[in-house]
Amino acid sequence: MEIGIDSFASAMYGTSTLSSADAMEQLLERIVHADQAGLDVFGIGEHHKKEFLDSATAVILAAAAARTSRIRLTSAVTVLSASDPVRIFQQFATLDLISKGRAEMVVGRGSSIEAYPLFGFDLNDYDALFREKLDLLLRIRDNEFVSWSGKFRAAIPNLPVYPRPLQEKMPVWLGVGGTPESFARAGTLGLPLMVAIIGGNTSRFRPLVDLYREAGARAGFTPEQLKVGLHSPGYVAETNERAVSEYYPGYAELWTKLGRERGWPPVTRTQFDHLIGPQGVLVVGSPEQVAEKLIRHSESLGGVDRFTFQMDNAGLTHEQLMRSIELIGEKVIPLVSK
Repeated sequence: MEIGIDSFASAMYGTSTLSSADAMEQLLERIVHADQAGLDVFGIGEHHKKEFLDSATAVILAAAAARTSRIRLTSAVTVLSASDPVRIFQQFATLDLISKGRAEMVVGRGSSIEAYPLFGFDLNDYDALFREKLDLLLRIRDNEFVSWSGKFRAAIPNLPVYPRPLQEKMPVWLGVGGTPESFARAGTLGLPLMVAIIGGNTSRFRPLVDLYREAGARAGFTPEQLKVGLHSPGYVAETNERAVSEYYPGYAELWTKLGRERGWPPVTRTQFDHLIGPQGVLVVGSPEQVAEKLIRHSESLGGVDRFTFQMDNAGLTHEQLMRSIELIGEKVIPLVSK
């Protein structure tokens, strides 16, 4: 199992006095630290809100590429429905050149909708936009010269798209939430699957992951081609008690705020304790407990090829996040590998 971190480039963690420039510099320091600690992948999301600094994902990843040597760099996720696939491919192909073959992307429709009106798209076209743009992105990835036409973008009459990435076939993962059609689509296309699970029990997604694998098998893809990734909130500290005491206050504050915006009930300590329990989605605890939970999650889903922590959304300081990265590299990864 590959293990890494996803970040939304929060501008508000730890202290309200942190400037955006300092928050960005500290984010880059964490990516370098993850590279040095032996983590496999670091992803940057995409939002267009005041509290996040990740609206230009590829720019952040390119800055990180120049400071790192081995860690894979990916989006988490690119909101493809509200983007131009040609420009997205060009940006990540350039990232692939800068990083010497370490670029990937996770593409999806996005759970936050602010990008649609910002870039002039109609939310009523939510799925149609994604289907069409995913088709074009994969066509560009697989062909230097592209002939294509669709509804939402001008046609491309046998034109080349440059630059080409260093990798012969740059990885494109499909980011999904809980829609069966999305799981089946990824399998039919033979794309690796990144499942974002942020609440409840992870095992409840097993039928959807099975649907992905069944669709992929019908389309002629091998089990080795049908990779499954899992993205969930989590945090590692020296002991279970310390991890919970440091993570819970910020987590409860954030999800209570999101709940007010989306009509969810406020977070309680009872709910949190269930989520950090054996089957719950939150991967919070000591290195030993976290390693056990990652293995348990993998078994419950029939095998997980990649896991990414979402850590910088709970008011944790830069120092706490850096230490957690160290513990993942020094202890969690070796324990899971064993």
